[in-house]
Amino acid sequence: MKKLLALVLVVLLLVGCGSTDKPGTGDGDGDGKKRAALLISNLGDLSFNDSANEGVLRAGKEIDGADVNVIEYGQDPTRYESAVVEAAEEGYDLFLGSSTLQEVFENVAPDYPDVVFVLFDSSVDYSTGNYDNIYSIVYKANEGSYLGGYLMAKRSDTGVLGFLGGMDQPIISDFLVGFIQGAQEANPDIKVTTAYVGAWNDSPKGKELSLGMYNQNASSIFQVAGGSGMGTIEAGVERGREVLGVDSDQSLSFEAEGNQEFADVIVTSVLKNVGDSLYRAIDLFVKGELKVGETENLGLAEGGVGLAINKYYEDKVDADLRAELVEINDKIVSGEIVVDTAYGKSTDEINAISDA
Repeated sequence: MKKLLALVLVVLLLVGCGSTDKPGTGDGDGDGKKRAALLISNLGDLSFNDSANEGVLRAGKEIDGADVNVIEYGQDPTRYESAVVEAAEEGYDLFLGSSTLQEVFENVAPDYPDVVFVLFDSSVDYSTGNYDNIYSIVYKANEGSYLGGYLMAKRSDTGVLGFLGGMDQPIISDFLVGFIQGAQEANPDIKVTTAYVGAWNDSPKGKELSLGMYNQNASSIFQVAGGSGMGTIEAGVERGREVLGVDSDQSLSFEAEGNQEFADVIVTSVLKNVGDSLYRAIDLFVKGELKVGETENLGLAEGGVGLAINKYYEDKVDADLRAELVEINDKIVSGEIVVDTAYGKSTDEINAISDA
């Protein structure tokens, strides 16, 4: 058995476990139930992580045969692998972890062939290792961002938009590429100013960079920065400017928390329906239908991404523009509009798109 490092785990629900002859075919404790755990860095971002948490907890309540647990492993990269190994030794049937844990899953999964690992927001290269027990989910964030870029460019009274990323990496670049393409379709002369925080949990720096973009005449900012994006929303409130949210329906989330000022500046959010995709994965796993050893790409057609349609969106966006966006959505789904992606592009190619 591997030597384990001490780690405090946050446990929400504890359930039975068991081993399987092959991934996804066991019956947990012999009671027909599957034991699943979401491994997440920290909750409370009202965005990506909280969406994942919501979907997994909902699966635990609604899916017969699914027992779930949520483990927060913190922000220290040196503890990631020990957290996964410790949890694996507890006998779960299914783990769900984001792209942050990709390397860890690649290292650990071969040692636990009876456990299924769900990697969301990234994909392993199945040709390079023994990853038969890893299922990958990739979201076509570029498609949802195209809609967001078109919307915010149409609404812009300055001809300038802002984009704040948490980290400069392909996942975030995919948002950027789609956002720019959609914005340029709405207004070929649009300018997009871009900045990166370099962290997912630095709200003060997110605010500083966002204020800088508003000072450069950005009419709105698309924040794809996790907890750092809180700073963008704060800056939007301070300057009376608009924000495009990300991952979850952030306006409704802030409203539910009693933060009406934040809710009011968010026109809509580019949804990455993480919670729904994890609910779906757990459901398929329990049914024995999960495509383990493969990658699934979830876009507009699959309901993996989209725009948040709520009272804020309907109040701020006129009916004609909403109708345009429905038409564009349908054209993307049908293939009439092909949205560019950052995946497969070099850094220079992505920079050229951004600079343009």
